Amino acid sequence: MQIGPYRIDPEVILAPMAGVTDKPFRLLVKRLGAGLAVSEMTTSDPRFWHTAKSRTRMDHAGEPEPVSVQIAGTEPSVMADAARFNVDHGAQIIDINLGCPAKKVCNVLAGSALMRDPPRVARIVATVVAAVDVPVTLKIRTGWDAAHRNALEIARIAEGAGIRALAIHGRTRDQHYAGHAEYDTIAEVKSRLRIPVIANGDIDSPQKAAFVLRHTQADAVMIGRAAQGRPWLPGAIAHYLATGALRPEPTPAEVGRILLEHLRALHAFYGEEAGVRIARKHLGWYAKDRPENAAFRAVVNLAQSSDAQLRLTADYFDALAAGVTPELPVAA
Repeated sequence: MQIGPYRIDPEVILAPMAGVTDKPFRLLVKRLGAGLAVSEMTTSDPRFWHTAKSRTRMDHAGEPEPVSVQIAGTEPSVMADAARFNVDHGAQIIDINLGCPAKKVCNVLAGSALMRDPPRVARIVATVVAAVDVPVTLKIRTGWDAAHRNALEIARIAEGAGIRALAIHGRTRDQHYAGHAEYDTIAEVKSRLRIPVIANGDIDSPQKAAFVLRHTQADAVMIGRAAQGRPWLPGAIAHYLATGALRPEPTPAEVGRILLEHLRALHAFYGEEAGVRIARKHLGWYAKDRPENAAFRAVVNLAQSSDAQLRLTADYFDALAAGVTPELPVAA
């Protein structure tokens, strides 16, 4: 799949997820085989560009090309300024957020709330496209609610304004993440557009990815929540799509090595205190399918130092690799 000058290969993309797709996670998922990893949503409000959170979100040093950064907002000129600012700080693709269902985003008429205002969408995408010399992409939902599925209308506006690729989550905003994603709307939009279309929503296995691509005829798949605690999933999907063969699930020893790499990257990127805190949610996701997950989380959440967090995690996965139920001592 081509986005401007960038060939996205394999056609498996990590979705932007607030609080998840930070630089350490993006680098890990790319190393494990994803074709593109989109940044966390960044605000278009310039008052927050120089906060510690924004500085970490805009750190792309050493990140493999292409660097895709998602921006959110509601005012066309402010969004254009945000696009320019992010390009100046390393973005090679700008992605506009029309998909976030969170109340705090929709209440300020950003994210998926914008799908209720197609004329404003038209002004935003045209202004942002004109503001930067890099490709601009768009992420949307199928509509605001079941009675107002207007993905095709928004998609046509986007294509006409120069958007270079469109990702569609197969739910309306009012569904949030409940129920099941539907792919008929994505298929319809794909059949009417010339630009690449990326299918998103409930893609949690290589077989599901292959089904969604067949059903929608989309150009790529986007993996979201299913990659939490499974950063190898996009690469496993890419392998299956290319070969028709399933990769074996990683062994406990392999999972432990990946997780320890992830933890060290978080500690280095955020510093010890913040890195240890941010790592806790990832630790829970990695162990979520294990019967002792709750006990494991209770122990590692007590770790106050990077050394303790690494030691407890290594001991846990070493025990799993040895085929025994891990003993979970009190953290130091």
